[in-house]
Amino acid sequence: MTVNGGTASRVAFVSGARLPGWVERFTASHGEVRQEELDGGLRLRAADGAVALLQPPWPVDGRPGRGGDAVSRLASLAGQPRSIGAVLVRRGGYSVAVVSGGAVLASKTGTRHVQSRTAAGGWSQQRFARRRANQADALVEAVAEHAGRIFAGQRIEYVAPGGDRTLAELVLAEPVLKAYAALARLPFLDVPDPRATVLKKAAAELCSVRILVTDPPAGPGTPGPD
Repeated sequence: MTVNGGTASRVAFVSGARLPGWVERFTASHGEVRQEELDGGLRLRAADGAVALLQPPWPVDGRPGRGGDAVSRLASLAGQPRSIGAVLVRRGGYSVAVVSGGAVLASKTGTRHVQSRTAAGGWSQQRFARRRANQADALVEAVAEHAGRIFAGQRIEYVAPGGDRTLAELVLAEPVLKAYAALARLPFLDVPDPRATVLKKAAAELCSVRILVTDPPAGPGTPGPD
């Protein structure tokens, strides 16, 4: 949760099947809602000042969702099957996977240590920096090779990077992933060191509607969030 100027915001991930129920509960909690369809999703403005921005997990790409209202169409879009190549990498480990329908279809998860930065100076610092760079290079190459093997033979429609932004970009820039680097990118996932449980959660989030909720501002004399 983040707090700005007395208002708090938070992010939730909701599957297409659960989205209508989520909107109903949001309306019940915050009052009558006005909907505004945007290029990047759907904005809900509630009577008490709360705002929810609902963003689809992927672009329409000529396959719009079906339904008689904006929420139904967004829920339908999120429920469509799409094939995603996930590349999650941090200094402490990695997960590469093929994801569809919120589930992991094929994956490789492992650990490969890259040392943290040091405050030491002089020759020792230079030697340490070279060793750290070599470890990072080895991690990037290894993850790219695993991703190429896992993605091979799969129909990958989008690539989803996550973890450490710099490392993920370096992995996708490796020659072995040239065919996938040109695909559309889904929003970057901020995840901890990838493990099996982290990958499972990331797979569900990649196929869910991303909702940014901003609470109504605190009124005069009303204490803000702790």
